Amino acid sequence: QVQVVESGGGLVQPGGSLRLSCAASGSIFRISAMGWYRQAPGKQQELVARITSGGSIDYADSVKGRFTISRDNAKNTAFLQMDSLKPEDTGVYLCNVQCRTIGATGLPTDTTDYWGQGTQVAVSS
Repeated sequence: QVQVVESGGGLVQPGGSLRLSCAASGSIFRISAMGWYRQAPGKQQELVARITSGGSIDYADSVKGRFTISRDNAKNTAFLQMDSLKPEDTGVYLCNVQCRTIGATGLPTDTTDYWGQGTQVAVSS
């Protein structure tokens, strides 16, 4: 099994910054991608940013130029630096980890999605 734990959320004024962290642990064989998704009240869950093991990065159009995703492959950790925050950035931020694990037979399993519990981000004056 894989445990995914997010941290770093909080309340910030418009224009402020926050840095989210996502740490994955457990019987991980190889992580292929880590990403941040956002669940805002009354809206569908959306991809905010995603980074692959090879370093390919995708951002939602709404956060380009303001958010930066990075990753420490050695520590199975991803970060989301959020600058120039806007009220519309408010929501629960969930970390997604796509990885292969070491199965009961000792062999790698197929790639599976694992999710954290989420961390709340509120942008308000």
